[in-house]
Amino acid sequence: MLDSGAVHAIEPATRTPDPQPERLAGLAVLPVLTTGLYYALPPRLQHQPVILFLPQILAYMGLAVWATQNSRIPERLGLKLHQLRQGLRWGAATGLILGLLNVSVILRVVPWLGGDIQFLRETPHAQVPVALMLPWTILLIAVAIELNFRGFLLGRWLALCETSWFGHRTWVGPGLAVGVTATAFAFDPFMVVTFKHLHWIAMWDGIVWGMIWLRLRNLWATIVAHAVEVMVMYAVLKNLLIG
Repeated sequence: MLDSGAVHAIEPATRTPDPQPERLAGLAVLPVLTTGLYYALPPRLQHQPVILFLPQILAYMGLAVWATQNSRIPERLGLKLHQLRQGLRWGAATGLILGLLNVSVILRVVPWLGGDIQFLRETPHAQVPVALMLPWTILLIAVAIELNFRGFLLGRWLALCETSWFGHRTWVGPGLAVGVTATAFAFDPFMVVTFKHLHWIAMWDGIVWGMIWLRLRNLWATIVAHAVEVMVMYAVLKNLLIG
């Protein structure tokens, strides 16, 4: 049973009633559905670049169409400028904690369980020059991914839940929205192909970032958390594994 603190942590932040109902929130279903269908494809098709990136392509296309049909887009995504300072505080602390935790899991727990981590030397991220990766490429990736998974997908799934029978239950709708989008993030085809068994780490990342977005409605916080976490992990793993 969830205690009151856990329920409060996943409840959406209080908002002013929306004078204009959100349109086309259902566009967020297609990328998630495509992610699931990817795993039903034969292996020879799964590594085709177009298919590998199809869920994310559909998500960005859906975001573009959705943005033309709705008002107050920065507010709906969680990108209001006055939230930037709050986002920096929450994001930096969260990113640092998750970065150190995940590095410990990768370097200590995974080898202890018999898992391979040497493949990280061959990932696309490892091939990018350090001066380009830190911080610019990582920051760009964080902005793009958070805009997709938390700003668009999580926000739209929450809107769908609020207009269904889930909307009458305190935490079921928000919990479902976070769970669905965190799973889509962790099982994104490119994520799985690139990071193999380590893609599971993205599950708890997605849950934590999703809960922060729900609590604050602040995408700056998840962008900063994502960027700081990856910078910490990249710096440590690059130094110890890749050189």
